[in-house]
Amino acid sequence: MTQTAAAADATAGATAAAAVKRIPGPLGLPLVGSLFDLTRRPLRTYLDARRDYGDVVRFTAGPPGLRAEFYAVFSPEGAHQVLGSQAANFRKDNSFYDELRTSLGNGLLTSQDGDYQRQRRLIQPLFTRRRVDGYAQAVGLECRALADRWRAVPDGVVDVAEEMSRFALRTVSRILFGSDVEAAVEVVHRSFPVMGEFVLERGFAPVRMPLSWPTPSNRRGAEARHDLYAVCDRIIAERARRAKRSGTSGGDGLGGGAAGQDDLLELLTRARGEDGERLDPEELRDQVLIFLLAGHETTATSLAFALFLLAKHPEQRRLAREEADAVLAGREPEAADLESLPYLTRVLKESMRLYPAASQMGRRSVEEAVVDGYVIPAGAQVILAPWVTHRHPAHWEQPDRFDPDRFLPEREKERHRYAWYPFGGGPRACIGQHFSMLESVLALGSLLRAFDLEAIDHGVRLGQGITLQVKSPMRVRLTPRV
Repeated sequence: MTQTAAAADATAGATAAAAVKRIPGPLGLPLVGSLFDLTRRPLRTYLDARRDYGDVVRFTAGPPGLRAEFYAVFSPEGAHQVLGSQAANFRKDNSFYDELRTSLGNGLLTSQDGDYQRQRRLIQPLFTRRRVDGYAQAVGLECRALADRWRAVPDGVVDVAEEMSRFALRTVSRILFGSDVEAAVEVVHRSFPVMGEFVLERGFAPVRMPLSWPTPSNRRGAEARHDLYAVCDRIIAERARRAKRSGTSGGDGLGGGAAGQDDLLELLTRARGEDGERLDPEELRDQVLIFLLAGHETTATSLAFALFLLAKHPEQRRLAREEADAVLAGREPEAADLESLPYLTRVLKESMRLYPAASQMGRRSVEEAVVDGYVIPAGAQVILAPWVTHRHPAHWEQPDRFDPDRFLPEREKERHRYAWYPFGGGPRACIGQHFSMLESVLALGSLLRAFDLEAIDHGVRLGQGITLQVKSPMRVRLTPRV
């Protein structure tokens, strides 16, 4: 046997030996296992588990006889295997996605198999780089409106978490609905947090009560779902009536992009496959709800933490402001500016490393699989946690420190592809990641050009819904720049 073959056999043997080991994990409480830790403090629970047990950890949750098992995967290589190289074996039909599908419909985020392939074919042309770049005008409109409002704040103090949530929601609503933007904003702003807590609570529950039972949680979830469905259905129906009256299926030119570009709802309505297939009204609503969720909560989180971190770090704030001043030179940002704002891009990436909006992701294994050297059984619920992977000490030096230069091109090339994956990865990677980066970088540049920032709050209390949630104020004092 050659030395190379012997080494290969030794490596395979080591992998096989690791794979037959029992996956370690915490015992939790005698009656409920780790249920309370997973539902009340999941981020800290996952960090502690990686530190104490390693990169693949087994959790149990629920009372004896109803106990569920969850397998958390924290390493970049494990994330790559689940999302990329073995993606076909890890499906979006775990309990969390089941609840999300029930609450928000069978849209692109939650659909699978033929439904997903069909939706992706119809929707992909709406997210080409050229099409997305056309939405920069909507970002500029909302940035100007936000800056005007900020200048009128009497003491100059704002909560950037609340402000960015509304800004991102208004922006994605303008791109989706055009002139109908006001109809959706308040309902979505009120209802999505309720829906997020409801989905997470049911996703980890050892026993899920029928939705028809009038429990307080079910009533809150049903009310939020009804309000979200109603506002989307109303806008879609009104758009159909408007098109029928005008005798056209085209848009009204009030969309989020360049002059005359239709809004995204209009484009979704007109989308056709090669055989003439199209989205029916229910599918339109499902896609709109998913775009509202994914298009505002993720961007809002990234922008809020980018501003907050810059407000706490004067040197990084100075570098970001100087770049914004030099590139924008007193004008509103355009899509073409994105490539000329590398430091702001690094600030956003570092903010998404420290505070990924999708701080955890779920899958279910179809067949038994080996992930990072351990056997994951068939039918297992698998949790990926970018929150932990983005802080993995084997891949990030001083992982809790804010350092945008981690994302210099030469340093990015040195790291594992899945050491940073805020947009997921593999065949189900987020279709809107270019839009999210475009909106975030342009908005950050526009706001830094208009205001200097100083942090008032320095600690942040976090929670987990469908996405990462800010549970305490993130106040910043604004000083308008002349």
